[in-house]
Amino acid sequence: MKVNYYEVLGVSRSAGDAEIRDKFRKLARENHPDRYKGPDKSGAEKTFQTLTEALNVLTNPTKRKQHDVELQGSGSSSGGGADMAQTARAYLSHGVKAFREGNMMAAYENFDMAVKHNPADAKAHHSLALAASRIPSMVRQAVTAAETAVQREPYNPIFLKDAGLICRMAGLESKAERYLTQALEMDASNAEAQVALGEIRKSREGKEAPKKGLLDSLFKKG
Repeated sequence: MKVNYYEVLGVSRSAGDAEIRDKFRKLARENHPDRYKGPDKSGAEKTFQTLTEALNVLTNPTKRKQHDVELQGSGSSSGGGADMAQTARAYLSHGVKAFREGNMMAAYENFDMAVKHNPADAKAHHSLALAASRIPSMVRQAVTAAETAVQREPYNPIFLKDAGLICRMAGLESKAERYLTQALEMDASNAEAQVALGEIRKSREGKEAPKKGLLDSLFKKG
C-alpha cells in the first residue's frame, strides 16, 4: 500500500464520515491547483489528487474496509517512505505560501500535515512552531513544536533562538533562558537572542531586588 489515507487527511482510524469530509474541505481549499500560484504546480495537483482519493476511499464502506486490511497486512501505518516525504514537502510548500500571505491558520494546518507525513523533518516542526506562535490559542502547540525541532536538530542556532522566544512568550522563562543561552553558544552574534536573554535576566534581577530590600529592612528593625 503506497499511501495511508488516514494520515493524508490527518484523521484517526475511528473517524466518521462527517469528520473526514470536514477535514477534506479544509485541506482542499488550501491545496486546490487552481488556487496554487507557486512553482511546483504538478506537486499541488498530485497533493489534491491524493486528498480526493483519500476522501473517496474513506467514505466508501467497502473501499475503506479493504484499505484497512491492506494497511494491516503491510505491517506499517504508511507505504513508501519516498512517497510520504514527497507529500510532506508539498504540504510544507503550501504552508510557507500561506505563512507569507499572513494566513496563519492555513499555514498551521499545512505544516501540521507535513509533520504528520514526515515526523523526522526538523524544518517542518520549526515552521509549525512559528505559525502556531502567531495564533493566540495555540501557544502550547507552538512550544511543543519548537522543542521538537530542537530535539531533531539540537545544534541549529535559529531553532534554539526561536524556541527561546516562543517559550518566553508562553511564560516559560527558565526554558527560554536555557534555549537562548544555547543559541548564543552556537552563534554569539545573534542580536535577537542577545536582547531577549538580556531582558529575561534584567526582569529576574528586578523581581529579586524588592525581596532583598524587604529582608534588609526586617533585619534592621530586629
